Amino acid sequence: MSDRKNTTIFDQFLAPVVNLLIDKEEIRRNYEGTNWQEAIQRYQQPNLIYPEYYRQENFHGIKGGYLTPGAAVTYDPITQYALPPNENLVRQGLIDKIRVKPQRILDLGCGTGSTTIMLKQTFPQAEVIGLDLSPYMLVVANTKSTLSSLKIQWLHGNAETTDFESNSFDLITASLLFHETPPNISPAIFRESFRLLKTGGEMLILDGNQKTLRQLDWLQNIFEEPYIKDYSLESVDAGMGAAGFRAVQTEDLWFLHQVTRGVKPIENQGKVQDRELNENDFKSEDWQPAPGF
Repeated sequence: MSDRKNTTIFDQFLAPVVNLLIDKEEIRRNYEGTNWQEAIQRYQQPNLIYPEYYRQENFHGIKGGYLTPGAAVTYDPITQYALPPNENLVRQGLIDKIRVKPQRILDLGCGTGSTTIMLKQTFPQAEVIGLDLSPYMLVVANTKSTLSSLKIQWLHGNAETTDFESNSFDLITASLLFHETPPNISPAIFRESFRLLKTGGEMLILDGNQKTLRQLDWLQNIFEEPYIKDYSLESVDAGMGAAGFRAVQTEDLWFLHQVTRGVKPIENQGKVQDRELNENDFKSEDWQPAPGF
C-alpha cells in the first residue's frame, strides 16, 4: 500500500497507456545502437560542474535524471504524449510569438532539440545554438538535426552562467525548462539571458500554465517533477521583470501551457523603446508591461 501512495498518477494510470503507444523496440535500438561514452565526448565539457539540484534529482522518475542515455532516448517518445493537444502545436505557440527577425538565437535547456530545430526551420539564415546540461540529450539533438540537414550548434553548458559575450543574441528561448528549475536558480537564468541579449532582443519562455497548475493540484502529480509545485507558485512575468525585461506578458496556450515574452529595452528618459517596432505595436495588449512597471 505504501508503494502505491508513493507512485505518481502517471505511474498508476498513464504509464500503461503510454507503454502501449510508444515504440519500445525503436527505443531499444537507439539505446543499444549508440556508443554513448564515445558520443558524449563530442559535447562534454570536462570542467563543467553540474549543479547539485541537477545531479541529485530523478527527473521524470528516471534514476540519474537527464545524465543518463535512458533519459535521452525516452524523452521524445514520452513528450509527444505529455504536451496536449499536440507537441508540435505547443512548441509552435512559442515561435508564433516571436517579433524580432533574429540573426543569432540561443535555445536554453534545449534537451533533444525539438524547439531548436523548429527555430532553425523558421529562421534558416540565423545562427542557432542549443545549450543543455546533458551531453546525452545533445547526442540525440545532433542526430535529429543531422537527419533534417540543419546546421545547428549544440553546446554543453549551464544556462545560469554561459561563456557567451554580452549583447550577442537577438533571441533567447527556453522550452519546458523553468518547471524543472528550483526557484532560487531561475533568477540567475533570467539575469544571464538579459545580459546576453542585444537591446531590443526578446526572450520567450514556453512552459506549464502556472495558473492552471495552481488551480488543479493533481496536475502537479502526473509526472515526477521535483520542482513543479514551486514553479506553480512563482510568476515567470515577475521573474523576467525583476531581471530588467519590459513589455512582459504571459499568454495561455491550450489551457495547460503558457508562453511568456519579454524585451530588453532601451531606456530613454524613463520610457521604453523597442528596436524594429512602431508606436502602434505598443497599443496592442501584447505590449502592456508586467505589473509594477
